[in-house]
Amino acid sequence: MLYVMIRGALLRQRGKLAMIAFTVALGVSLATALLNVMFDVGDKVNQELKTYGANLNVVPKGVSLLGEIYDLDSAKGGEDRPEQFLAEEDLGKIKMIFWAYNIVAFAPYLEIPVQVGERPLTLVGTWFDKHLVLPTGDEVDTGIRGLKSWWKIQGDFGRDDAPRGVMLGKNAAAALGLSVGDSFALSGVREPGRLTVVGVFDSGGPEDERIFAPLALAQDIAGRPGLVQRVEVSALTTPENDLARRAARDPGNLSRREWDTWYCTAYISSIAYQIEEILPGARVKPILQVAESEGAILEKTQLLMLLLTILCLGCSALAISNLVTAAVMERSAEIGLLKALGASNLSVILLLLAEILIMAFIGGAGGYVAGLGFAQLIGHSVFGSGIAAKGLVIPLAVLLVLLITLAGSLPAMRMLLLLRPSEVLHGK
Repeated sequence: MLYVMIRGALLRQRGKLAMIAFTVALGVSLATALLNVMFDVGDKVNQELKTYGANLNVVPKGVSLLGEIYDLDSAKGGEDRPEQFLAEEDLGKIKMIFWAYNIVAFAPYLEIPVQVGERPLTLVGTWFDKHLVLPTGDEVDTGIRGLKSWWKIQGDFGRDDAPRGVMLGKNAAAALGLSVGDSFALSGVREPGRLTVVGVFDSGGPEDERIFAPLALAQDIAGRPGLVQRVEVSALTTPENDLARRAARDPGNLSRREWDTWYCTAYISSIAYQIEEILPGARVKPILQVAESEGAILEKTQLLMLLLTILCLGCSALAISNLVTAAVMERSAEIGLLKALGASNLSVILLLLAEILIMAFIGGAGGYVAGLGFAQLIGHSVFGSGIAAKGLVIPLAVLLVLLITLAGSLPAMRMLLLLRPSEVLHGK
C-alpha cells in the first residue's frame, strides 16, 4: 500500500518533485566541486606559491650560530663574518630526504665583490638550470630558473655550460650601459676574460643590482673550487600547527608518537630538520615570512571554499522549502483525507519525506557526478591541472542531501501539523 501511494504521488507531482531533484542536484554539484577543490587546494596553492621563491635558507652551521649571537646576516658578506662554506658536491643530497618529492627546486650561491670599470658590484655565482645525477641514480634538474620564475627576462636565461655568459639585473645593466649581447671585463679580480651579457632580468628586488654568473666561474674568480656560501630551497609544505611550532623549538621534547607524526608530515620545520640530518655541516633556517604567508593564504582559501559551500547549501535548502511548501498546499485535501481516515501526523510526514528523499537522492547522485566535472573545470582554469576526486566527499554528499532536504522540509512539515481535516475537507 505504501509503495502504491508513493508511486502515485511521484507520478502526480512529478513536475514539482523534478524541480526538487534539480535543486538538490544544483546544490550538491556546487558543494561537491568546492569540497573537492578545498581538500585538494593545499597542494595546488603551495605549487602556485612556489613560483614566487624559496622558503628555506641553508647556510654553514658556524655562520648561522655566529649570526644568531651577533645579529649578523648570513646572506651578506662582511668583514666581521668568518668565511664558512658548504661543499657543492653534497647539495644533491637535498633531494634524498624523506620529503624529497616536496623539494621543488634549490640553488647555491657564492657572492663576490667585483668591479666593472670604477663601479663596484656583486657577482653571484649560481646554478641556472643544473642537471644532477644523484647517488641513488635518480636525475633532477634544478637551479634559479625554477626558483626565480617570476623574473622578467630580456634575452636568454643563463646556462651552466656557458662559462662566459652572465645575466645582469636591470639596474646593474643601466648603470653600466650594457644590453643583451654586449661584453665587458671585470677589474680587481682574477682575470676570467671578457664576459657576455646573455640576458637582462627584472626581479623587483635587490638582485637587480647584481651580476649572475655560472657557479664555476664565480668559484674560479674567488679561488673557492667546489664551495658555496648558502643554498635557497623551495619546498611544498603543510601549514604549521601547534605540534610543528613545538617541534621547531625543540624536537627532543616531543613524545615518540608526536615525533613520528611531525617527521612524517611536510611541515617546514620537519623538512629543515631532515636537510640538516643529511647535510651535517649545515643549518637550515626557514624564511618565516614566506612560510607563514603560505599558511595564511591556504587557510583563507580553504575558509572561502567552506563559506561558499555553506552558502550554496543554504540557498538550496530555501528553494526546497518553497517547493515542498507549495506541494503541501496543493495536496492539502489529500492530506486532510488521510488524517480523517486515521493517519497520524507522523505517518503522513514520513510519507511525504519518503517521496522527497527519493527525488533528493536521485538529484544528489546526478549532482555529485556534475560536481566532479565542475571541480575539474575549476582546477584547469585556476591551477592549470585537474582536481583529485576525494573519497571523503561521497559520504559528505550523502549527509548534505539529508541535511538540505530535511532543513528545507521543516516549514512544510510545520504547516502539515497545523492542518485540520475538518477545515480542509469543507474547503476552508
